[in-house]
Amino acid sequence: MKASSGEDRTRYSEDELREFETLINKKLDKAKDEYRILKETLNRNNDEGTDATSGGNTKVLEDGAETAEKENLSQLAARQQKYIMNLENALIRIKNGTYGICSVTGKLIPKERLIAVPHTTQSIEAKMMQQD
Repeated sequence: MKASSGEDRTRYSEDELREFETLINKKLDKAKDEYRILKETLNRNNDEGTDATSGGNTKVLEDGAETAEKENLSQLAARQQKYIMNLENALIRIKNGTYGICSVTGKLIPKERLIAVPHTTQSIEAKMMQQD
């Protein structure tokens, strides 16, 4: 039996999966920290939203800017939460042995892509097919 090259393989080895797991766990810890900071910032902004000392138009402008900032923070927090969920799903795929296999083509996703986007479920080729 010949040694398997990248093209012939249908899944990553246990060692490779452990490497990906370590990478994902590091990204997950960082993502959770960033999410916690976003939530704390949002909560702090909500607490400070009762200050009515300034009068007239400046208050209206400040309220508008504050509202926009809260919306931006909320969107960032939602995006971060989705990213965390995607990373956690990747860990599940590692455990059940389907990690790194393209959900569209069934081929092995190149290691370089998984290092860059460890939560991906598609190869570049599958992603490009969807965009056409």
